[in-house]
Amino acid sequence: MKKMLILGGGHAEIPLIKAAKSKGYYVITTGNQASGLGHKYSDEFVNCDFSDKEKMLLLAKEKKVDAVCSGCNDFALLSTSYVCEKLNLPGHDNYETSLIIHHKDKYRKFACENKIPTPIAYKCYSQDDVQKYAEDIGYPVIVKPVDLTGGKGIMKCDNSKELTVAYHKAVTITRENYVIVEKYITGTNHGFSAFIQDKKVTFYFADNEQYYINKYMVSGASTPADVADSVIDRLCRYSEIISEKLELVDGILHIQYILSEENVPFIIEVCRRAPGDLYVRFVDEATKVGYADMIVSAESGEKIPMCSFRKPDAFYIRHCVMCDRKGKVEDVVFSDYIKKYIIDSLMWWNKGDVIEDELIYKAGIVFLKFDSREEMDMCLEKIHEHIKIVIE
Repeated sequence: MKKMLILGGGHAEIPLIKAAKSKGYYVITTGNQASGLGHKYSDEFVNCDFSDKEKMLLLAKEKKVDAVCSGCNDFALLSTSYVCEKLNLPGHDNYETSLIIHHKDKYRKFACENKIPTPIAYKCYSQDDVQKYAEDIGYPVIVKPVDLTGGKGIMKCDNSKELTVAYHKAVTITRENYVIVEKYITGTNHGFSAFIQDKKVTFYFADNEQYYINKYMVSGASTPADVADSVIDRLCRYSEIISEKLELVDGILHIQYILSEENVPFIIEVCRRAPGDLYVRFVDEATKVGYADMIVSAESGEKIPMCSFRKPDAFYIRHCVMCDRKGKVEDVVFSDYIKKYIIDSLMWWNKGDVIEDELIYKAGIVFLKFDSREEMDMCLEKIHEHIKIVIE
């Protein structure tokens, strides 16, 4: 039987694990969180840190795997790329290309060189660097670790005092010895998930992103996106420029961008792995395209038929159930109004869970379907009232 190593085994990886098993793979999941919900769907779990690329290389050799699939994490993707390059396994870009895409400083340099809209950014090795470049850019600015996702370590700064706090926050959690400071871009936040085949976009999915207490971590998404066709056309063109310049292999190219008041899509994040929080399930529900299967097929090096674009057949929301304060979870309640729109959910909360950090705690994920944009928008306005965590 063919073996596939999937780097990760949380709730986000469940669709990938199921897709791999449906293709006949013996699936091995790994990670340093044995409690991950995805591990129970795999054939074997190995407790190992997937961000350690050398350990992943040893594990892949030991298990004699035929393919490696990245989980929904940038460190997982980088380790996957490294392992596949060393073992000459298909389905992934080389390691240096992966670093260009997934490290913010490298991507912004590449984007500027190729005239792809991205925030002005500078690489900073010290507090003095941050102060100097922030003054050059002009406040407000954003300070970020270069290697983390999910809003970790990101802070908007309006003055020098806030900049000092932001620098120390970011440099403390990054695995590199530098951070970036970049121009703060105002606008609406969106996602654009493309599938690349022979350097061309053969499928895409567009959404609006929602944020809750944490203004730098996506708490939900809705589709179709509120953007003009011209914006989508530009994103397709930029995706193909990235693919051609970096000679990307077939597979997913996921983009997060801020659409400015001038209708310019400033790309702030790019990745070549499935987004987290069951995003591929969101795409599947809205388009019926089988996104998880497409991703797993590409990452195992299979040549799959050319995709065809499919518009969402209705209006959909993917909502992460979150809370606005610390405390102990008593219950999660759904209003009678919202229940008729729910088509699926995955809940993992337990009574008595202690919310120590309301910026990151999630009780589960809910998928909703609507017949009209008006219904969807009305729901979004008060969704945290309709789906609520009750605190003791």
